[in-house]
Amino acid sequence: MTLNDMIKESWLSISGNKMRSFLTVLGIVIGVMAVVIMVAVGETVQQTITDKFASLGTNTIVIRAGAAQSAGIRTGNRQTLTTDDAEFLARLPDVAAVTPLQTSGVQVVYGNKNWATSMIGAYPGYQVVQNVEMEYGTFFDDNAVKNASTYAVIGPDTLEELGMSKNAVGEIIRVQNTPFVIIGVMKAKGDSMMGSQDDMVIIPITTLKKRLQGSRFPKSVSQIMLKLYQDADNNIAIDQITTILRQRHKLKDTDDDDFQITDMKQVMETMESVTGYLKLLLVAIAAVSLLVGSIGIMNMMLVSVAERTREIGVRKAIGAREKSIIIQFLSESVLISFIGSMAGLILGIGLSQGIGRFVLGYNVPFSIWPVVLSVSVAVVVGLSSGVFPAIKAAKLNPIDSLRYE
Repeated sequence: MTLNDMIKESWLSISGNKMRSFLTVLGIVIGVMAVVIMVAVGETVQQTITDKFASLGTNTIVIRAGAAQSAGIRTGNRQTLTTDDAEFLARLPDVAAVTPLQTSGVQVVYGNKNWATSMIGAYPGYQVVQNVEMEYGTFFDDNAVKNASTYAVIGPDTLEELGMSKNAVGEIIRVQNTPFVIIGVMKAKGDSMMGSQDDMVIIPITTLKKRLQGSRFPKSVSQIMLKLYQDADNNIAIDQITTILRQRHKLKDTDDDDFQITDMKQVMETMESVTGYLKLLLVAIAAVSLLVGSIGIMNMMLVSVAERTREIGVRKAIGAREKSIIIQFLSESVLISFIGSMAGLILGIGLSQGIGRFVLGYNVPFSIWPVVLSVSVAVVVGLSSGVFPAIKAAKLNPIDSLRYE
């Protein structure tokens, strides 16, 4: 028999009992569709996390004031980092930009509207560290920090909530009765692992500390963020930072660090590893339905062998070899599996892309793996499910088969 003849005969056999064949194919459709959707979900989660970290930069290092928690208790003084620390770290050869950070929740007033948002005190280096691009205007400079100027750079979401025009450069907003001149509007960036980057107001850190907070420690800060050059080794840079800060804070060898360093590259790698295991778990759960589908194919083929016992006897009586019988039944099981796999692939891709983009608003990445998986499933499941029934059919005694009613 040629391949074309084999496919035709397999199709005639399958279509002979439409309902049973449909239910068997449906099991494979559901299984493959579930796997494809789970792969898409896992890759979407992984891509979303990667994009959020990418917006911060994997060569970014965050230093937080205060020692790490021990048994639920935070040791050390919160006021452990200063602007002087930030300026000293800026001298390291691998550091491209540095900014100290101080964040405060504020109520911003514009005309008869007000909006609760985050106000960030920073250095001009914040623009480089956080990859801030300007839609209108410019970022404040070192002179603004030195003079504690009342300049502000505003995010697009904050701008919208206050009912301001897109180009709000030159407009005046008020925070705690202090007027601020908007000198720049940031481009939209979306959310990151540190929250929304579009709903905030950035001002010189000296302005925040002196004019709004009236702090007794004007040089103390809660965080320092550094951006390393692309070819820098994060581990070496972290060792240098740790050594310098311990020396500056006069810590003894037996003392714990009074600061915490977070390497965004390491965090991203850890998250990618976690999401990778999550994706495998989702696929493994979905694969259970594939197992059920393969059992369905085996059951159908066993029933088919029983129903076609007399036919098998006739074939063997006129000279059909066992090999031909096995190939015929295997081709039927593979064809069933192939039809179900392709239908499941199409439905899985269609549903994951459609629901992701048009319902949830996520850009679902398309991967070649579901296609490879579906073809592999069509062959492996079809063969494994059809082997036992095919061998059983081939081993039937032709005399007994001809007598079968």
